[in-house]
Amino acid sequence: MSSNQITDIKAREIIDCRGWPTVQVDVYVDGKLTGRADVPAGRSTGIHEAFVLLDGDQKRYRGLGVRKAIANIVGEIKNAILGLNVTEQRKIDQMMIDLDGTPNKQRLGANAILGVSLAVARAGAFACDVPLYRYLNPFGHVLPVPLMNCLNGGKLTANYLEIQEFMVLPVGAESYAHALQMTTEINECLRELVIEKYGILATNTGDEGGFATPMKGIWEPFEYMQRAVEKAGYKVGFGEDIVYGMDCAASHWYDAKSGLYTLDDKQFCRDELIDLYKQVAAAYPLGSVEDPIDEEDFEGFIKVTHELPQTQIVGDDLFVTNVDRLRLGVESQAANAMLFKVNQIGSLSQAMDAAEFAYRYSYGVQVSERSGETEDGLISDLVVALNSGQIKTGMPIRGERTSKHNRLLQIEEELGSSAVYAGHNFRRPR
Repeated sequence: MSSNQITDIKAREIIDCRGWPTVQVDVYVDGKLTGRADVPAGRSTGIHEAFVLLDGDQKRYRGLGVRKAIANIVGEIKNAILGLNVTEQRKIDQMMIDLDGTPNKQRLGANAILGVSLAVARAGAFACDVPLYRYLNPFGHVLPVPLMNCLNGGKLTANYLEIQEFMVLPVGAESYAHALQMTTEINECLRELVIEKYGILATNTGDEGGFATPMKGIWEPFEYMQRAVEKAGYKVGFGEDIVYGMDCAASHWYDAKSGLYTLDDKQFCRDELIDLYKQVAAAYPLGSVEDPIDEEDFEGFIKVTHELPQTQIVGDDLFVTNVDRLRLGVESQAANAMLFKVNQIGSLSQAMDAAEFAYRYSYGVQVSERSGETEDGLISDLVVALNSGQIKTGMPIRGERTSKHNRLLQIEEELGSSAVYAGHNFRRPR
């Protein structure tokens, strides 16, 4: 009979989709490898995120190596949790947090702690002989609406778009498989339109699979998405097949000294920028907007949430999957949804706590990948376990993105008739 005791932990430096080093962790239970997980990394990061421990040796990977984090995993962390029952997720996570002893995990590194946390979860599911989503929540059954990243800008690519992502949401699909079909067809139509206008080189892609075109501003991307949706034979609108989304990542084009945002060579004060968003929402069905205002401007988030009542306002850099930051938002009614990124907070238990806190106050939860991903599809299990109804994991191209979509197709098949596609209820599927 298995004791479910952790008997060994191994870790190594691997490469993410950008060629940057990241952490992979193996957890052994009763002498057998039963849990493995990779740690994602972001390029567009918020200032309040947990600390990623890098080596800083400019002669190796230009300082981006993670050997220090690896050493902490196979050293202090391993020594602290050997012999523990692998199914005691919360206890193990808390032990690592206490061992680190800093508010943002800067001593051991959030990348070290998270790698172990996720691998322990996988090993726990293996010990219980259930899929990870069922291990985390026996009642997980909601398949999410994918926010498909059609056009990339900002820090995700090298072009003229300040706004980081322009997305389509297939809310009218019948299933996740159908949603994937719809968005793939739309993406192919968009590819044809981009080639027609800008040439084949404009179909190069950014970090998350969206086209890195020479488009500018905010209006042209919507025009092309609209044309692509119509060319694919779908209808746009609330209650129809498709609505749109944006990740503005506004902090990256905000100047704190002047208090101005620079978009398409024009400067906007906060109220002028919100007026621009209102114009877009009047012209197109805007289902979701992420980080439309600087991450430190709670008052701005309050205003944009009030001014765009039909649109989900998502806090990414604003909340960083952190209950304390989210509590500030709830108390002031800033935004109405939280982006869920496990590596922003650095442990699975804390990330799940943030999601539950969001649900308690009727905030949506949008599960998201990072720009630096691997083939690990773990967040697909997380989004179903959370019943969150929405996931942002890039266009279905390249292995680090298709792994997430393909895992969701597997889960949908496993759930069978109990699977529910969130669809038009993606903001409140629970």
